[in-house]
Amino acid sequence: MSASTPNTAPDRLHVAVGVVRDAGGNVLISRRPDHVHQGGLWEFPGGKCEPGETVEQALKRELHEELGIEITAAEPLIQIRHNYPDRRVLLDVFQVTRFSGQPRSKEAQPLRWVPPQQLYRYPFPAADYPIVTAINLPPYYAILENGCDAATYRNRLKILLDRGVRLIYWRARDLSPGAYLQLLEEFRPLAAAAQAILMVRCQFDIVPQPSLGLHLDSPTLIHLRRRPAGWQLIGAACHTLDDLLRAQTLGVDFATLSPILPTPTHPQADPIGWRTAKQWLTRINRPVYFLGGMEQSDLSRARACGAQGIAGIRLFAI
Repeated sequence: MSASTPNTAPDRLHVAVGVVRDAGGNVLISRRPDHVHQGGLWEFPGGKCEPGETVEQALKRELHEELGIEITAAEPLIQIRHNYPDRRVLLDVFQVTRFSGQPRSKEAQPLRWVPPQQLYRYPFPAADYPIVTAINLPPYYAILENGCDAATYRNRLKILLDRGVRLIYWRARDLSPGAYLQLLEEFRPLAAAAQAILMVRCQFDIVPQPSLGLHLDSPTLIHLRRRPAGWQLIGAACHTLDDLLRAQTLGVDFATLSPILPTPTHPQADPIGWRTAKQWLTRINRPVYFLGGMEQSDLSRARACGAQGIAGIRLFAI
């Protein structure tokens, strides 16, 4: 873990949070005592940063005190700012990638190992729900390019699924509604069999189903006044800070932000740049994928900026 600025801001309760997994990928959660703030709800292990303590130091200390483990490696997952009626919190959430010791409850709180996709069944404090989403989203978001015939779309989707890509946006702007919906009936079972999510266009009247998600383009995002009903996963295309804030207010689950870097597909667009993108993410409590000019080697930098991961078309060139 890299060093960070010590905690000196008193306006928010700064909390270090760790996502700890076992060898099978299950995530460790604990139940808060009934008598404390947000009592009786489940949470991820961690605790508040002490004055002068970096968030990494606080994470190591808290997880040792709570669980008896020693963290040897962790990476940023998401940062959450949330206002409860009686307090304001800043959650710095880390994915613990290496630790020693066997987690055990040292403070008498009930512990439970839960498969990531089942975390949605547990009641968490409001600030923790974006963490559940971030845990369940992969680091890569593939976008299938337009202008293909049915056989090419089918082949490219299968290749991406075989490569292990688990979040794919199928735009197919060139297809008629009838052709799109007909192919979707074939593609959805392919995604389901691979335990992947196929994100679909928002212009068509598509019934929400498991293994499908809804991707909102910019014009749709601007005009919507409430979250579309029935969808378990909704993403939104964002290009400005206002877009990101609008998407968050609408209640989407994640967003793409573009273009981060210059891209040949949109040469007229001014790139946002790493620094600005990082600053914008401090205002957002949702997982965000960086899009535009991304290469595989950019994943670590995007994660260091607070992004969920990277997205693209050329990134997954087939």
